[in-house]
Amino acid sequence: MRVLLVEDQQPLLKALRQGLEEEGFAVDTAADGEEADVKARTTSYDVIVLDIMLPKVDGLTLLKGWRGSGISTHVLMLTAKGTIEDKVAGLDIGADDYLTKPFELDELLARTRALVRRGHQVKNPQIRLLDLAIDTAARQVTRAGQKIHLTPREYALLEFLAFHRGRVVTRTMIWEHLYDEYDENTSNVVDVYIRYLRNKIDKGFDPPLILTKWGEGYMLRGDESENGEPEVAKTGEKKK
Repeated sequence: MRVLLVEDQQPLLKALRQGLEEEGFAVDTAADGEEADVKARTTSYDVIVLDIMLPKVDGLTLLKGWRGSGISTHVLMLTAKGTIEDKVAGLDIGADDYLTKPFELDELLARTRALVRRGHQVKNPQIRLLDLAIDTAARQVTRAGQKIHLTPREYALLEFLAFHRGRVVTRTMIWEHLYDEYDENTSNVVDVYIRYLRNKIDKGFDPPLILTKWGEGYMLRGDESENGEPEVAKTGEKKK
């Protein structure tokens, strides 16, 4: 999932970015309000982690402007202030959650994951599809009871497909949500990671869960058709 991290304190910005990336998030950063405003208005993010006290434009002003422009991205506000008035002000103008400095990285990660699930209308951190189980809180995956080790990027891709279960996601959608502004990979890396994921999720199991629709993209198996067959075959060919 792709996150915009807005923080003007460089040591904290660096530490939070590293922590989020180690959890598999694609992270864009901004060190002042003007830079954050441009990125929030031109890129689709799953969550924005927004400090209130920023140079040029403060976080509350930014958030008010975004909500007024119809930007509905979930926002986790950070501040060194801990008064009830500050929290109420942030929540009243559209913040989705609030975290007061200092805080533990694990709490920020947990709140960010919760906002990602909320954005995809997934309330239960446990996602199940046939014999596949995804624990989005622990970031653990099993199939048929077997634990499957995934790299952070592979996990992020599987989770993205799971949030869109039964719907085709294009390569562009995957790229925009899983790769940040600093990534120098080319777009064909999406196909490479789909292959990696299939080798771990589908190889040796039945039925295949990661399906291809040629010319459109990929999907995680959803509802079956009336005759019990998947609507799209793994290779993109219709089943005979």
